[in-house]
Amino acid sequence: MNHTPAPGTWASDPAHFKRRGRREFLYVGLLGGIGLRLGDVLTLQARAQAPAAAGVKSSFGKAKSVIQIFLPGGMAAQESLDPKPFAPIEYRGPTFAIDTKLKGVKFGQHMEKTAQIADKLCVIRSMTHGEAAHERGTHNMFTGYRPSPALLYPSFGSVVSHELGGQKSLPAYVCVPNMPNEFAGSGYLSSAFGPFSLGSDPKEQNFAVRDLTLPAGVTPEHFESRKRLLSAVDAHFRTMESSDALDAMDAFYQRAYSMISSPEAREAFNLAAEPDSLKDRYGRSESGQRFLMARRLVQSGVRFVSVTAGGWDHHENILAGVSGNLPPVDQAFAALIGDLEERGMLDETLVLLTTEFGRTPKINKDAGRDHYPRVFSIAMAGGGIKRGMVYGASDATSTTVDDNPVSVEDFAKTMYHLIGIDAEKELTAPGPRPIEIVKGGRLIEDILA
Repeated sequence: MNHTPAPGTWASDPAHFKRRGRREFLYVGLLGGIGLRLGDVLTLQARAQAPAAAGVKSSFGKAKSVIQIFLPGGMAAQESLDPKPFAPIEYRGPTFAIDTKLKGVKFGQHMEKTAQIADKLCVIRSMTHGEAAHERGTHNMFTGYRPSPALLYPSFGSVVSHELGGQKSLPAYVCVPNMPNEFAGSGYLSSAFGPFSLGSDPKEQNFAVRDLTLPAGVTPEHFESRKRLLSAVDAHFRTMESSDALDAMDAFYQRAYSMISSPEAREAFNLAAEPDSLKDRYGRSESGQRFLMARRLVQSGVRFVSVTAGGWDHHENILAGVSGNLPPVDQAFAALIGDLEERGMLDETLVLLTTEFGRTPKINKDAGRDHYPRVFSIAMAGGGIKRGMVYGASDATSTTVDDNPVSVEDFAKTMYHLIGIDAEKELTAPGPRPIEIVKGGRLIEDILA
């Protein structure tokens, strides 16, 4: 498990083990010997006691889990969820609109499969914020906060981990395939609440989750002997170090051992157990196999799964961009919604299809669209969301919000409400400072089932 974020990658940081005495010995001698690299997340997660929130509205806590699908770069609503077939060509763009299951509602031509499950979705066509830079827009859509130079806010997944905790031997928050950006982490919260990253992409033929298998040559018997040796080392060093620190470390090792030795944990990440027919239904693409893994994880009990797919920064030749990126996402997304429904899971799984901002109303000189946060579209489904509706509207040229604007705070507050977290609760940031989970915003009651 890694915890130091960098765009698209992680680098492990065992520095917290580098103390003289037992910790150094364990890291180099024991953990190095059996290949454990779970990192700070498990270390600190073991210390946490997650409180359960109490709800007030009937929709509160309807969702048992969340799948956050993030399309990095800024997906153009005009070519996807909010086409403008009657606008002038320079606004309409190079694609055409198709009918959906909802009367009078059209999607872009490359969302053919999603159009057929539109009756299970709530499409919000009036998302808006003021951040036109990728990093700042991404911060908004992962935290519900506008960026601040003074404080790094925790991601949705980390707050869910903090408030609800994990189940069985599974992490509460998982990123597929890896932590996608620095804003997907734990922010001012302990790194205990950061995500577990797969360390490998489900689309790869030899996909295997890092940290859940023993290294070559290490047998289960050897593994158990290491655990017994750990107990002996504990007895020696307990007289030399503070009991609180030891208890925290012991909890970490127990959690690490639990994940590695748990058949449930290993099975949750075992994508090979899915039938070929279902893999084909999702699509043998990056999006398809990642979305299938997300379903498998929430079915096993993971609270929050964040999935990234594609690249959507189409400043040039947007036709080629969406033609390459959108069909596999369309197939995978429709398959995910259908699969959850067929398993009786959709009503308890909140699915979010999001991006950091939209694209400019007019096609630019390079046949693309530039960054545009004033109005864009997302989709929500399941987990207490009304089915078959469009909420809000952009104007005739996608220049501004025409009806029911939705801020990032509104979106975040509604998401937290559905997973059973009081968004007005205060968490403690360094200082110490009380910080609301979401500052302001409104519950979008019209979209609640």
